[in-house]
Amino acid sequence: MVSYRIVLADDHILMRRGLRMMIESQPDLEVIGEAGDGLELLKLLQRATPDMVLVDVAMPRLRGIEAVREIRSMYPPVRTLVVSMHKNREYIYHAFAAGADGYLLKEDSDSELLLAVKTVRQGKKFLSPLLQQDLTDDLVFLVQTGGSLDTKPLTVRESEVLKLIAEGVQNREIADLLCISTRTVEHHRASIMKKLGFKSLADLVKYAIRKGYTSE
Repeated sequence: MVSYRIVLADDHILMRRGLRMMIESQPDLEVIGEAGDGLELLKLLQRATPDMVLVDVAMPRLRGIEAVREIRSMYPPVRTLVVSMHKNREYIYHAFAAGADGYLLKEDSDSELLLAVKTVRQGKKFLSPLLQQDLTDDLVFLVQTGGSLDTKPLTVRESEVLKLIAEGVQNREIADLLCISTRTVEHHRASIMKKLGFKSLADLVKYAIRKGYTSE
């Protein structure tokens, strides 16, 4: 059996030791390296590229968020799972905006750690259940559907188009209602999906409904 290769990055030796013990309790997981700060992590990745990196957000020299961004840029196939003590929305927002695949709390259980690794390994997003209880529905939804957390505001016209899309109105009908061409409607729809970071029309509609774009 080929092991799934993992690198640990945390400035606390005891934390790394505990993570290693939990991970290597699984026959298909292997820790191939450890780093105590962000710069050491990037140097390590130059020598041995893992399948996944577990990284703390508050490390010296190069913080975890910046390290995640560098990994996403330099090693796109490598998954990144943030393991942090911070529950602050800002940390979570910036972690996913930087390209993190998951966000786990250090107070989460051993089983949650293994579930997080499994989920991220499958190409899905993971957010600690403890955080899902506290964060707004919008942030949780964007994380779970892969929507962008670095969104730009929609124009008034784009908001009108999104409302009609969410209500199931087709492009030609939208064009007639707003007195614009069908091509312009298509342009607005593409712009909306790009700004919000959705590739699926179904997820865009779900988002619009959750945000209250549809009529009561």
